[in-house]
Amino acid sequence: MSSSSSSVADGLLALADEAERRRDFAAAAACLESALRPPHATALLPLAEARSRLRLAKLLLARRGGAGAAAAKAHLERALLLLSPLPSAPPRLKLLAHSLLAGAYAVLGAVPSQKHVLRRGLGLLASAAASGLLPREPALLWTCNFQAQLASALAVDGDAASALSTLSAGAAAAAELGSPQLELFFASTAVHVHLLCWEDSAAVEAAVARATQLWDALPGQQKEHSVGLFFYTELLRTFYLLRICDYKAASPSIERLDTAARSEMQRAQQIKELANELSAVERTLGQPMLKDRERSAQAHKQRQLKARLRMLCGYDTLNDVLDYGDKLLLAPPPMHGEWLPRTAVILLVDLMVIMVGRPKGIFKECGKRINSGLQLIHDELLKLGIVDGVTETNLEHSTIWTAGLYLMLLLQFLENKVAVELTRSEFVEAQEALAQMKNWFIRFPTILQGCESTIEMLRGQYAHSVGCFDEAAFHFLEATKLTESRSMQSMCQVYAAVSYICKGDAESSSQALELVGPAYRTMDSFVGVREKTCIIFVYGLLLMRQHNPQEARNRLASGLRIAHQQLGNIQLVSQYLTILGTLALQLHDAGQAREILKSSLTLAKTLYDIPTQIWILSVFTELYREMEEKGNEMENFEYERKKEEDDLQRRLSEAHSHAFHQELVEKSRIQIQTLHDLSRKQPEIAGPIANGNLDIPESVGLSSPEPSSVRRLVEPGSMRRGTRRRQS
Repeated sequence: MSSSSSSVADGLLALADEAERRRDFAAAAACLESALRPPHATALLPLAEARSRLRLAKLLLARRGGAGAAAAKAHLERALLLLSPLPSAPPRLKLLAHSLLAGAYAVLGAVPSQKHVLRRGLGLLASAAASGLLPREPALLWTCNFQAQLASALAVDGDAASALSTLSAGAAAAAELGSPQLELFFASTAVHVHLLCWEDSAAVEAAVARATQLWDALPGQQKEHSVGLFFYTELLRTFYLLRICDYKAASPSIERLDTAARSEMQRAQQIKELANELSAVERTLGQPMLKDRERSAQAHKQRQLKARLRMLCGYDTLNDVLDYGDKLLLAPPPMHGEWLPRTAVILLVDLMVIMVGRPKGIFKECGKRINSGLQLIHDELLKLGIVDGVTETNLEHSTIWTAGLYLMLLLQFLENKVAVELTRSEFVEAQEALAQMKNWFIRFPTILQGCESTIEMLRGQYAHSVGCFDEAAFHFLEATKLTESRSMQSMCQVYAAVSYICKGDAESSSQALELVGPAYRTMDSFVGVREKTCIIFVYGLLLMRQHNPQEARNRLASGLRIAHQQLGNIQLVSQYLTILGTLALQLHDAGQAREILKSSLTLAKTLYDIPTQIWILSVFTELYREMEEKGNEMENFEYERKKEEDDLQRRLSEAHSHAFHQELVEKSRIQIQTLHDLSRKQPEIAGPIANGNLDIPESVGLSSPEPSSVRRLVEPGSMRRGTRRRQS
């Protein structure tokens, strides 16, 4: 019986080998599972069983779905039990078991267990290196691997200081190894952690400079073969530049990313086509009755295809090409990590293009990117089984991270769509996109809980744009309660103040002052100038209403300089100019008022911003009245009336009569059902959300993405800050 079981087990393992060579991984996994079940498993020697369990675990983890991670964990824990007492077991096998088990724990969200097994692996590594069982170079590579995985776990656990210290140890090992790519990987990951836990601006700047320096120092050929590192490093640098509002420096960085993304999409398509062609050739070669001449021709074609694939991907072996050709890898083996799936990286690049283009009024290109991005995201969600009716309680644990990533990207794209449509006064399109955001949040409230404040803010933006100022203020103030981000809180308070000012009564002006006063005193404490320019804008409005035009003019002029030079947001500039033009008129400087208002109107027309255009036209009417230009006054007034009645009022009527209008403006928060099942299944999703000001996902970019809460990828850009009522 024992001999028979041994033969069957050997046969199953041989079949698994053959299936892996054919890249039929489902069949390979099935053969390994059969070999590891009684009675065949009893015929395997401990070392052979451990190897088989490691092979099976790798296959299960590669699926990234279903019960694969849980099953992989069980096999890896059993493999370690078998390997630990075996002095003959190669150290590499034990190290691989620890690394894979840490990856399984990461997918399952078991961060304490993940950290424990990684520290145990580092101890084993130190022992193997000290005893000479592991040569210097492999020991350093494994050090890099474990330190990177541990840093990832520490970052997810919110321990930024320990994560940075761990990354420093990994960087030292990479430097000793003489691997510039690994040094860059650790430097970029340090930037990632700094961005997530921004505490010291000088330290963040130094980290970004170090990563940039290392990338610039890479030889050209290594840069060509480090596409994943390029996207990782350059995107993080772009996040940093946008965070500090250095749009001038961010623009060329985004252009480089966009060029690389288009090239990478073409390369990915070529890889896919060549891989499919290679598979067809190998199927032909597998035919037993193939003639010698045909076999020779197909073998020659096979060699050519393999060479082209290796050259295209920059990998040394064909297995690497086929295993990783579609991934944007960050590091060499044994790490083989990727930050985000290729599609998500391409979407992030598109998002950066939109975020820089939208404030400049480049709506046509932004619209194309938003629509194509939304389609890509829906395709990815469909692959994950997220169709109509699916909620987060239906998700399997190991798909939550990937689902959360694409859901977060979905809401980012929809947020930008809302912003574009509100700016263009396309209120119905804006409310439809906002209603979609609300519905996605209702279906996935735990995964998207960090977005609730953004949705409330956008409800306020919509309500303000359609003249529901009281409701707008309510939603803005609700948004401040839903976030711990000082930046978000400040911006929403500013928005609420504008809505109160638009109500026009003395009590509302007093409420606006109560909101703006504290923000004005702390406006220099924020990273970048986004908050400062908006606070100055509203403060200037209040000064104007308090009949202090000269002081308002001085304050607004300083804000305009910052907005123009650093933000490049032409809508905000247009509205600054409109108020300054109004102030110039109040101060009886008609010539300056005329020139300022002309510039403002040009910008408002560029943006298709109808409310601001009407606001400017109303000021022009007053200007002509003061200058006693009766003909211009009447002509301008008629144009203003026509613009408001024929264009704006028609759009507002459509918006008010639309099905989604009332549910978006009503003074109540979104009502959701508490999903206790998911909370029990994945408590860590809701945990680390406390630092709501983080701009990117907290995955540090290693082989197994962390299943922690997925935060917003980037800061919200400036939205509609204008008023629909003239301030005077």
